[in-house]
Amino acid sequence: MAHDPQGPRLPDARGPVSAAVRAYLSDTGPLPAAATVAAASPYGDDLQLALYLCYELHYRGFSGVAPDREWDPDLLRVRAELERLFLTALREDTPVHADVDEALADLLVEPVDGAGVSHFLAGEGERWQVREYAMQRSLYHLKEADPHAWVLPRLSGRAKAAMAAVEFDEWGGGRADRVHARLFADLMTDLGLDTAYGRYLDVACAEVLATVNLMSLLGLHRSLRGALVGHFAAVEITSSPGSRRLAEAMRRTGAGPAAVHFYDEHVEADAVHEQVVRHEVIDGLLADEPRLAADVVFGLDVTGFLEDRLADRLLTAWRAGESSLRPTPRDSAGTGAAARPDDEKVHIS
Repeated sequence: MAHDPQGPRLPDARGPVSAAVRAYLSDTGPLPAAATVAAASPYGDDLQLALYLCYELHYRGFSGVAPDREWDPDLLRVRAELERLFLTALREDTPVHADVDEALADLLVEPVDGAGVSHFLAGEGERWQVREYAMQRSLYHLKEADPHAWVLPRLSGRAKAAMAAVEFDEWGGGRADRVHARLFADLMTDLGLDTAYGRYLDVACAEVLATVNLMSLLGLHRSLRGALVGHFAAVEITSSPGSRRLAEAMRRTGAGPAAVHFYDEHVEADAVHEQVVRHEVIDGLLADEPRLAADVVFGLDVTGFLEDRLADRLLTAWRAGESSLRPTPRDSAGTGAAARPDDEKVHIS
């Protein structure tokens, strides 16, 4: 196979499964044995990175990895088992509402005593924590809206038209300088971060990998189209109030005008998108396929489940004055450092 010179470099492995997948992609070893895959923790670094590597072949790929690996049948069989483990755990662990209306009603009510990541960053977060948040979220925001695009061919009528309209806005409404991924890259520049796609994969925690993997899992399976619509709705409904707080965090910490603009843009845009997704995408889908209601509920609720796990990871570290980033081999060798509270500079290799 011809190797692709484009794309980010393959990240460091985080265990036997991701090590074997990495070796297979670089033509230096076999795929992991079934028993090795079966032993992996569904939410752990090893499985989540291995799954991320498989999914990323459908986006930008990796430098030195043949593009044809995207549809390698042996790799797809391993990916299917990784997906089975992840999805089984999500279905077992996610508390779900009784119906769509109940799930939406809870999302639409902002708790008075909110204590999530956006509340923390808006009220007391420091600049180094804002930068870490951008590094973690860059795995999604540098391809914002792309995972949800997989659902477009699986929809029809009102749902398809409305979903396409929202995605068109996410991609800048035809203007390259307004594509949301571009706006996030500008935010990263304001924060002094590297804007290269996949740059911070090595330091991203398993919890953030899981949130990105969920989008690809739901988007790449036609059978999960209802859950993908639910996921998209959850993101859009919660985005506007969260973005308002994150814009305040950017202003308060002096992050820069592009950083503020990214979240200000989402306050306005996603307030409109929320209405479109609720009344056109969800209602349109369920008018055509009412049997997908339970899947929509699962998509709404599993999004919150994984976001809560990520929030716990970030806030536990930050409240202890510690970095939320994974240490790299260079860190343990004393030659590199994550974004620590006593070091405003970020050195990640």
